[in-house]
Amino acid sequence: MYEWKDINWHKLERNVYKLQKRIYKASRRGEVKLVRRLQKLLIKSWAAKCLAVRRVTQENQGKKTAGVDGVKSLSPKQRLTLVNKLKLGTKVAPTRRVWIPKPGKEEKRPLGIPTMYDRALQGLIKLVLEPEWEALFEPNSYGFRPGRSCHDAIGAIFISIHNKPKFFLDADISQCFDKINHNKLLEKLNTYPTLRRQIRAWLKAGVMDGLELKPTDRGTPQGGVLSPLLANIALHGMENEIKRLADSFDMKRVDGTQMSKRDKRKSVSIIRYADDFLILHEDINILNRCVEAITLWLNDMGLELKPSKTRIAHTLNHYKREEPGFDFLGFNVKQYKTGKYTCGKSRKGLLGFKTIITPSKKAQKQHYKNLAEIINKYKGQSQATLISKLNPVIRGWCNYYATVVSQKVFEKLKNLMYWKLFKWGIKRHRKKGRKWVKTKYFQNIGGRNWVFATSARDNPMQLIAHSDTQIIRYVKVKGDASPYDGNLVYWSSRMGKHPEMPKRTASLLKKQKGKCNWCKLIFRENDVIETDHIIPTAAGGKDEYKNLQLLHRHCHDEKTKSDLEVINNHQREKRIKELYKWFNKLDWIWKDDILTMV
Repeated sequence: MYEWKDINWHKLERNVYKLQKRIYKASRRGEVKLVRRLQKLLIKSWAAKCLAVRRVTQENQGKKTAGVDGVKSLSPKQRLTLVNKLKLGTKVAPTRRVWIPKPGKEEKRPLGIPTMYDRALQGLIKLVLEPEWEALFEPNSYGFRPGRSCHDAIGAIFISIHNKPKFFLDADISQCFDKINHNKLLEKLNTYPTLRRQIRAWLKAGVMDGLELKPTDRGTPQGGVLSPLLANIALHGMENEIKRLADSFDMKRVDGTQMSKRDKRKSVSIIRYADDFLILHEDINILNRCVEAITLWLNDMGLELKPSKTRIAHTLNHYKREEPGFDFLGFNVKQYKTGKYTCGKSRKGLLGFKTIITPSKKAQKQHYKNLAEIINKYKGQSQATLISKLNPVIRGWCNYYATVVSQKVFEKLKNLMYWKLFKWGIKRHRKKGRKWVKTKYFQNIGGRNWVFATSARDNPMQLIAHSDTQIIRYVKVKGDASPYDGNLVYWSSRMGKHPEMPKRTASLLKKQKGKCNWCKLIFRENDVIETDHIIPTAAGGKDEYKNLQLLHRHCHDEKTKSDLEVINNHQREKRIKELYKWFNKLDWIWKDDILTMV
């Protein structure tokens, strides 16, 4: 019998990844029987069960959220008990309905929280199904997939239109997670009967909304571990449908000859991120045919387009009173005329254009609104407290948009922030002049006069300026690459270069060569990475670069437990030193009395 702290996670992760890699390669080759045999082997594996339980009880953000049974925050002994209980079956508890607000909207999104047992079992099934489907998924699908992000989708859009203006369909699927047809999904899943029955049981389990049990005849409940993967499986095939339709396009080259099938397929692009997708083509008639085909394809899955978020327009010119360009994933993509140009063969007389991608107006307004709310909330707190609350928000937003043409937007937001903070200072000191407020809260640092910073001389705490963010172009992921293909060097190097990766974390990743300092395993795309002090601050360690390291979240938990003894010893030595100082200050008569008592 193992104890949770004695489990050799290095060995377990290596064994599970080997099987996942074999499933991925067998799926790529189309060897269905081998895939099923390996999946059954993995689903019975004690190593996979341990990893699934660790994921939902230690690493996931919702580890302290209970389902209908009220179970949460399991102890190490309870985790081992849960590992031994995991088994495929059809007895499933209903999910608990939780309503969360949508960002920037008044309406709320429904979540279905499964029990801890079902979450762990779903995590196990995900370890089995994900490698198979990663080998099958279309190259331009980017949402809810390991190793892919919003920036990859934006990169694919730029590659599609930077040489030629195109018409586009910007669409959103209405209530995608709530309307998926169960029978169609299970038919597409096409797995072995035991696993099919288990997934069907989760889909039909129902939802507890308060004290009312509601049936679930369709859809996959948001909040489950397996739901994003099932949604991607349901939407898999959209790109292939459009590519098949492209074979029938009547498209000719400049010399009048018919285009090849390969060129026809390359002329149309479909880029999908979860339930948002774009279809791009230079001919409006062909685009309309694509829209009809996709509408029929979605209807077959029980889905439909959301009219309020469906738009057909052009990337460069006005079309039916529609402005050129579109917003996608918080970015604005638009083309601008720049005069005459030649590209490749002579194209005299044609207007040139340039593709510019910037943060969308909506994203800018929402970001400034969030900053203003923080300033108003902490108007009674110190300047240092306000800076500590604003900096993470500014840093995260700027990192997200640091891969596109954002410098002017950053400058604009920096100026707006300075005015907002100047007014914040004036309201705090109504009887003081503006010059006094400026001197108190804005310092001269590095040749800049208007730096919102504390007045500490040695190491002032200063606000991050939006415009200080360096613009670095992002390299899109390879179309058919997957974290299960075995190329760990490629994926670990991409992790450190991701725009949303903090600079300190990226530097530590490079220093540690992409490995966790505790378990010595390479960080993978789904791992939760945390920064740890090698010598804890409570034991006298400093918050500086040489005293920092990166660990997995579960490794960080183990390290924290081992640090308790170090902290206790440090505090004990500190108390002894304080007693010695106090003893040495006493008169010699009192010292003799105390020594006699001891």
